[in-house]
Order: sequence, then structure tokens, then C-alpha cells
Amino acid sequence: AAAALSTFRTAADFCEEYGDYVFNHNEALLYQWVEEYEPELFARIQKLVRAGNWHIMGGWYLQPDCNMPSGESFMRQISVGKAYFQEKFGISPTTAVNFDSFGHSRGLVQILTKNGFDSYIHTRPGPDRLSLPGSVYEWVGYDGSSVAAFRADCYGNGYGQLEGRLRRLIAEFPEDDFTLLLWGMGDHGGGASRPDLEAIARLRKEFPQIELLQSTPEAYFRELKTSGKSLPRHCGDLNPWAPGCYTTQIRIKQKYRQLESWYFMTEKMAAAAYSQNLIPDVGKELEEALHDLLLAQFHDYLTGTSVQSAEEMGIRILDHGLELCSRIRARAFFALARGQKRAEADEIPILIFNPHPYAVEDDFSCEFMLWDQNWSDQFSLPQVFDEMGNALPSQAEQEESHIPIDWRKRVVFHAALAPMQMNRFNCKFTLVRGGRPIAPLRREADCLIFETPRLRVAINCVTGLIDEYRRDGERYTAPGAFCLRVLRDSCDAWGMTVSEFRDYIGTFTLLDEIAGSRLSCLDRPLPSVRVIENADARAVVEALFGYEDSKAVVRYILSKHSTAIDIEVRLYWNEKQKMVKLEIPSLLDAPQCIGQVAYGLENLPENGRENVSQQFVMLRELQEGETGICLERRTVTGHTKGNGLLLINDGTYGSSVEENALLVTLLRSPGYTGHPLGPDRRVMPDDRFSAYIDQGERLFRFRFEGGPADALLAEAGRKAQVFHEAPMGLSFFPHGTEGERKPLPGLELDSAPSVVCTAFYRTADGKYLLRLFNPLDTAQTAVVRIPPLERMDCVRIPPYEFVTREYPAQT
Repeated sequence: AAAALSTFRTAADFCEEYGDYVFNHNEALLYQWVEEYEPELFARIQKLVRAGNWHIMGGWYLQPDCNMPSGESFMRQISVGKAYFQEKFGISPTTAVNFDSFGHSRGLVQILTKNGFDSYIHTRPGPDRLSLPGSVYEWVGYDGSSVAAFRADCYGNGYGQLEGRLRRLIAEFPEDDFTLLLWGMGDHGGGASRPDLEAIARLRKEFPQIELLQSTPEAYFRELKTSGKSLPRHCGDLNPWAPGCYTTQIRIKQKYRQLESWYFMTEKMAAAAYSQNLIPDVGKELEEALHDLLLAQFHDYLTGTSVQSAEEMGIRILDHGLELCSRIRARAFFALARGQKRAEADEIPILIFNPHPYAVEDDFSCEFMLWDQNWSDQFSLPQVFDEMGNALPSQAEQEESHIPIDWRKRVVFHAALAPMQMNRFNCKFTLVRGGRPIAPLRREADCLIFETPRLRVAINCVTGLIDEYRRDGERYTAPGAFCLRVLRDSCDAWGMTVSEFRDYIGTFTLLDEIAGSRLSCLDRPLPSVRVIENADARAVVEALFGYEDSKAVVRYILSKHSTAIDIEVRLYWNEKQKMVKLEIPSLLDAPQCIGQVAYGLENLPENGRENVSQQFVMLRELQEGETGICLERRTVTGHTKGNGLLLINDGTYGSSVEENALLVTLLRSPGYTGHPLGPDRRVMPDDRFSAYIDQGERLFRFRFEGGPADALLAEAGRKAQVFHEAPMGLSFFPHGTEGERKPLPGLELDSAPSVVCTAFYRTADGKYLLRLFNPLDTAQTAVVRIPPLERMDCVRIPPYEFVTREYPAQT
């Protein structure tokens, strides 16, 4: 804020002193700070905007990272910024700018065009990392929409250095052409300096044949359009640059993903409740949480390229947003629990709200206290029933607390949830002798075998790794899956000098019984591969690993009613300038790698390059003659089975593919803002201890599934959404008021499983906004029902597009 105030104040002075000077700046957040902290300066800026000396550029809330936020997050980044500038200045920019972002998702193109932008300016990646057909080009999105784009060589200059840049440009550029130059003093561009403004005046006199205009991005692109120039097309993303940023400061990325998921889930719950007059308006609280989310997208924050104090500040901001969402979710949950009957004397009710407009089937867990403490030698074994009285696969598992009596309970059960409504389950108990039952798994040679009619998983007791994942008789992984591989890295927090990480120096290996028991704080030796849960719903196998000063606890969570398995990695990391990747070797034939990106699916390189994607990444065999899911993709001529592997994550973004293996980057440990500036400048001090990033305990969760690639891909979006926006469950005894009706489903969607409801919320003007996304190459039709509004709609969603609909509230 301090830098914004001083920069804007100086810029206003220059605008008033130099009649033709035009100051361009974006980022609504900076203007909000000026409005709050120095209202007199804000009034000057408003006047200068009206006079044309100050140009509102870009129109976004701030310059975010342009790879990791979801498509819906970009929509809010833009809508919040544009609404502010429209309200305060009456301005709606048509050129978007992200000068300093470390790469740009192709999904941005459709987002830009549907928000009224026709052009885009960026800097990274430069020509040494990405070959473009020209500095000015037509950027084409997945859906075929496009914007005119300009890649600048840099976004600013040092004090008094503009003259040199202008002289080089004048010497190199044809006199009968025109171009755009970004200039300004300071990091991220900053503002003008007096020597620079005086240099412009001198050069105008020296080169009268050259017109040097103080101008705006929109003016440049208008000139470009008027010129009739034919622009070469670029049909791809703008990556990579600084691929270490996909992983650095993983806590930030995981917590950001959590808030992103909680926020959109909270919006849906609030809309379902408010549309039925069950809760008061929570728009102000949601807006505050949204601002936390948007601030966390800042391109030097979400990327992990900040100092340690900024990292802690960001976590505090994200926690604030999470707390706001938690309070709103609770308010909506209890309101939506109305109309439930009272519990019987021998049952404990469990209520689960499904925030999605489609049915969800999964394993669910809930913790609660029994009516009283049981001090006997018997164990209260839970059994969960649905509302119709049908018994569901259920089991007791170790609860979070450690009170050695039969009192606190954690129950896991498999169930199906109806769309966007409260689902009721009842838990009853049977007293059994002994403690919580855990059945052993069958052993074949060195492997524990988990087997259902459709799934077989073999966990090697010598290595601790999965040697076999077999679905419907088909093997998908090679032996040694989910190995933690360690790589040599550097102190560079950005990874700005590389495009891949492939210097492997070791692996985590299974601990012996003594070391494993020491890690577990046990007073007796136990095998480092062991079954810790196994009953009617699922089995959980735990394996303990070590590498030098670091340890890992890996849990394989194996549902008995699904073909997907969950992997939980608890990493105790004490290495520096190293990286760890989770390796999944596949048995697929020359697979294509597909990653979820902002409102799109991207074909990612399979050559070891570090890639960036969002909630899921998958490997997919292509059928003969198939060209892939996106435009401009290779054609496959050989025959394959068309199988695939899907991996959903909870906040990891970096990955690579080598020799048919998927390697997901978990974390890296460079120095805080370690920034290489050439071989002659040492980055990290050599006379003291320095803090390194991501030391200590970190937790990672994944959901893995193999199967026919087309089906996996079609369902990947919804499965990833449910993994992130998990239905909310509580043990709650409803008051059971006689005659009180249950709330209606908030929203129901009848469509192909590829269609994802990315947003459903009440807008500031009282309407209900629905956004649906179709990531595949065939148009889809969705039947939308909103029972509280008595609305039904049939929505066509073209290939690769998202579609927005607004519905008025019921009167």
C-alpha cells in the first residue's frame, strides 16, 4: 500500500505538470488502498482520468498468477476489478494486461472474450523459452475464440534508462510501422521519472520523423485493427517460465486450493438456503472471503516467490477467508437441516449436504460422541442406515482423539447422496467383545492383496510400494508405483533458469521395523507395512519410508465399493535445495498427458518438461486415427486399448512425464526469494543459517483411478470437483418440529457426466447465476431445474465452452 500511494502521488504530479503524459495502471486493489488511505489523491486521480492523462489499464483486481487459479477464479478476478472501475471511474478496459505473470493458460482466451476484452499484453515467457509467430499475434483459445496479443520484451526500466531503450527501438524499427513500448521505473513497472520524461522531449526533437506518443493499450490495438494487418495465430498456452513456481511454498498452494474449493461450495450452499428464505443475505461476508481469495492469487504470492514473513501473512489471509466460509457454511447447513424428524432413542443421526446438482457416491466419514462413556471391555460397533432403513457398508476407524475408552467414534460408510439437498443417515450400535475389529489382508508371497470383484491392488511388503493395480482384469501400473523420488534442486525459488527437473539422486526406501517403530513412537517393533483399518467399507494400509534426514508415512486407502484408491502422503521433509516427486509408472502405450487448466484441458508435453495443471492430470492412450482432445494435436497411427490413468490432487500443480511414468512434484526446498543473478553473485549467505522453504511436515492427498480413457476423461471434472468440494457432514440431532417441510433441492442438473457446474450463486442484484462447463469436443445439453425458483431450463453448451445463465428470484 505504501508503494502504491507514493507511486500514484508522483504519477499524479507528473500528469499535472507534463500536459501530454499519460500514466497507465491497473489493479483495483491499489486504487482501493488509495481511496481508503489518501482520499485527496484518489479525487485527483478521478479528475485526471476524466482529463485523459490517467488511464485505467487492465481492469482486473490485481495481476494474478495466470496458471494456477481455476477458470471460475479468473472470472471473479475480472468481474470484481471491472465492477470497481466502472463504479468509481465509469471505465471498462478492453485490453487485459498481465506483465509480470510467470506464464499464461490458454483457457484465459475464452475468459477474456466473454468478459469484453479483445486484446492482451504479456511479457513472459520470452523468446528463449517459447517461440511465438511474432511479438504481435492472434491468440486462439480452446473454443476457437481469440484475442489480439502483444508480447513485450520487458515491462519497465531503471531510473533514467528509457532513452537508451527508445534509441535502440528507433534504430531497429521501420519508420513506416508502429509498435508499443512499456516503460516505467521500479519493479512491476512503477511510474515515470523526470529524466525519462525529459528524454522523450529530446528524442522528439532529434527524430521529428518518428512520432512518440504517450498513449494507452487500447489505442495501440485500435491502430492495429485499423491497419488491417493480418496476425499470425498461436493455438497454445504461453508456458513455461519459472516452473519451480508450480511447487514452491506448497502450503500456500494447498491452502489457496482449499479456499478456492470452499468458497465456491459455500456459494452454492448459501444460494440453496437463501432462495428458500432460510437464511439472511450473506453477500457481504462472501464478498470479503472472495477478496481474500483474489488477493492470494497475486503472482508473487501464489507462486511462492515471497519472503517468509509474506508467506505467513498470506496463510493468515487465506485462513481468514476459510473462517468466513466456515461460518456461512454452518449457517446454511443448519438452515437446510430443517424438516428432519427427531432421532430415535437408539440412533445417532448423520446429516450430509451434497452441494452439487448431481448425485454423489463415495465413502463418507463422521465423528461424534456416544451418549455416555463406556468403561466396559465391550466395543460399540456402528452400523449406518439410510432413510429407508437399508443397512450400508459401515465401519469404525481410529478417531482423531486418543481417549482410551469407548466414547468418541469415527464411522466410515459408503452411500449415495441426492443432488443439492440434505441427506439423512442413522447410526446404531451393537456391543461386541474386544476392541475395534480390523480384518487382515490376504498375503501372496511378499505382497498384501486387496481384492474386490472389480479391483485388485498388491502392496509389496518389502518395498512398501504398489506392485499391481488391476481394474476389471486389466493392469494399469508397473511394479513400484507411488515411489517418492528425490532430485537435486537449487536455491532458486522461481526455477527461472530451467524448464525441467530430472537430476534424480535417490528414493525414499522402506524403514526397517526398528526405525519405523521409532518414527511411530511405538514401544514394540512392528512391520513398516501394516493394515491399520479393514472392515466393510474400506481397508487402509500404512507404509513408512525414509531418505537421509526425512521421513514419509504413506497410507493407501482402498474402498471396497469403488475402482479408485486414495493415497495420503505425510512427508517430514528436512532436505535443502532438493525436490521430491511421486512416481506412477504406467503400462500404457505412448500415452498423451492431459491436465486440467482454467476452463480447459491442456495437452501437456511428455518429454520430461515440468508441466502445470490444476485439480487433475491424466495419462491417456489415443486410439488409431485419433487427434486428441484439443486442437492442433498429433495423430496416432498405431493400435492401443484406449486406457488411461487419472490422478486427482488436493493442491499440487507441477508434474512431468518420463518414459510413460507420471511424476507429480510434491515440494521443493529453495531459499526464500532465492534469485540467481549470474555466476559471480552468491545467492545464499555462507556465514550464517538461512531458512529454506517447506521444511517440516506436509500432507498430500490424491485419488487415483485407471480405466477406459474416454470414460475417465468424461467424468474427471466432476470427480475432481467432488474430491475438492466434499459434501458437508455432521452428526446433528434435529429438533423435528411437527409439520415443518424439508427444503427443496437447491439445483438439479440432468446432463452427460462431462458437464460440470462450476458456479451457482446469488448475484449482487438478486439474480441467481449458473455457470456450466463442457470440456470436450462435442456439444452437450443440460436440463436445469431450480425448484426453489420454480425454474426449468434447457442449456446447450458448445464444445470446449462454459455457458452462463442468470435467473431472476421468485416473486
